[in-house]
Amino acid sequence: MTSTPAETQTNDDPKGIPLPPQLIEGYADFRGNRLREEQGRFRHLADVGQRPPVLLIGCCDSRVSPEVIFDAGPGEIFVVRNIGALVPPFAIDPDPHETSAAIEYAVLALKVAHIVVMGHAQCGGIRAFAQGQDEEFQPLSPANFIGKWKSLIQPAADRIGPPAGDFDHYCESLSYASIIQGIANLRTYPWLKAREDAGELSLHGAYFGVANGNMTALDEARGRFVPVAPPANVRPKS
Repeated sequence: MTSTPAETQTNDDPKGIPLPPQLIEGYADFRGNRLREEQGRFRHLADVGQRPPVLLIGCCDSRVSPEVIFDAGPGEIFVVRNIGALVPPFAIDPDPHETSAAIEYAVLALKVAHIVVMGHAQCGGIRAFAQGQDEEFQPLSPANFIGKWKSLIQPAADRIGPPAGDFDHYCESLSYASIIQGIANLRTYPWLKAREDAGELSLHGAYFGVANGNMTALDEARGRFVPVAPPANVRPKS
């Protein structure tokens, strides 16, 4: 089958556009506002390519958009999102590895200076893993893609022990432990670890509160997450 070139004429009938109305409205707003304001930057990125300093590994959850949370412009963050913001350990086998491919590209091609693993509150992937330890919990489909993927959480669960007490608190603790495990898994990539050891790459963990917008970041030296409070002299971007 030959490809069909995109039509260039305008379509004034939204009902005739094969996209959800919400996306059409959002795109119209983008064209009329942000694109006008940042047209020069988009053109520059189109000409010279991308060179983002940060790779962010986040969750697919629609409530947790890294570009929104960090007020990022085009070309500023290289984002890979998956169920639970999980990082698979380094492995060489014939299976496809989407998240590992993104890590490989970000580190070896884009040469990012920072990698952030960002989990969040009320994470469905983390909760599904915790519930999956109950024999009564059923997979969403016979293929159980989510179950196979969230098995990556098991080392973090082993570290904190079985659920006890308040279940919501356990899920929060598991989210934090999973972020720490994700950073440990990043260090299993030999070429990534080499760049970190050379001082060319820094690894970070972050946790975002959906309801209150609060963020904590991993202080590896102290083994704890600390509140992110921007200094008074740091002003939001205009």
